[in-house]
Formats: sequence, structure tokens, C-alpha cells
Amino acid sequence: MALSKKQQAVVDQLTKRVELCREFMNDWLLFNQVLSAYPKQEANKAQLEGQFLKIKSKLAREHRVLKEMLQADYNIDGNLMNIVSGATSLEAIYSQSEVAVKKLQTEWHRAFISINETLGMVEDKKLRAEAGEKVFLMPTGGGAVGGGGGGMSDKAKKNLIVVVVIAAVIGAIILLPFPPFSTVRSMYYDAMVQFGIVERPSSI
Repeated sequence: MALSKKQQAVVDQLTKRVELCREFMNDWLLFNQVLSAYPKQEANKAQLEGQFLKIKSKLAREHRVLKEMLQADYNIDGNLMNIVSGATSLEAIYSQSEVAVKKLQTEWHRAFISINETLGMVEDKKLRAEAGEKVFLMPTGGGAVGGGGGGMSDKAKKNLIVVVVIAAVIGAIILLPFPPFSTVRSMYYDAMVQFGIVERPSSI
């Protein structure tokens, strides 16, 4: 079944989200691989420290983008970035007690499970969208996509408020029958008739 342009846009957006989730999960795995390799006797500790700093920076960047992109679908362990920021260096981690290291590994595993769950949820949504089902997507800065509704920007909200206030003032001027509004009312009414906003009743 061929998808409409609107539905295809949803699928494309979900494809991006799935790819980003997978990349983040792979980097989270790499974080643990580097962490686990450090205490081995044959490990090049200086090289691993360099890799560790790079993967930490990449995870931080990806996490910001992922959280913004997934919106309501973001279901990753809230402690994840605390793990990344708290692990200042491999040397600092392994200078702690064995209990502290095991706790870090347990926290890493919990976060890994939450990343997998989030990925599975987004993949399921993508499959449903590909099958033609309408799915809700929160906007990611460019407005609503497909079946999802979107929020309004601050500028749009301000513009709407200004329009509503102006409309209320004009409505009051038009509807109130007593002076000085009657003269102004007539002026606005004639202008709206002229521009085709309202029709002048046949009796007028």
C-alpha cells in the first residue's frame, strides 16, 4: 500500500529517530567496553583514557539531540547522564572501591535496558506507520509531523493574543450601541462591508 506524502513524512521522521536511538545504544555499549578494558593487564591505559573522553563527549551531544527529538517517546533512565558526568576518568573510577565499580556497572546495565526499551517502542511506532496506521509524533522544532498535533511557538502565541485583543476591541465597538461607539461602529462596519468581511443586510 502506497503511503500518502503526510504518512511518508511520519515514517521518515521515525526512521531518523530509530537510527539515532541505535547509534546512541552502540555508543553506550562502547562506553562500557572501554570501561571494562581498562583494568586488564595488557590494556593501553593512556589510549583507553582518550577513547573514554571522546565517547563521553559524543554521548552527551547525542543525548541532548535524542531527548529533544523523541519528546514523549523518550523513556531512558534519568540517571544515565549522571553516570557519564560522574565518570570523570577511568583511573578515577578504578581508584574507588570494588563496590563502587560494581554499582557503576549495575547503573550502566539499567540505563542500557531503558535505551533498548525506548528503541523498541520507536521501532514499533515506525512499523505501524509503515503499515498505514496514524501515529502521534510530537514536533521537534519544525511543527507537527503527520498525525501529531503541535504546540505553538512563543511568537505565534503572542501574535494570537494580539489578534484576539484587537478582535475583542473591534467587536465591542461594533456591538455597543451608545456614543461615541456608534459613530466608530458605523465606520468599522462600512469598512468590513467594503472589504467583503461581512455582507450588508438588504434592509440597510
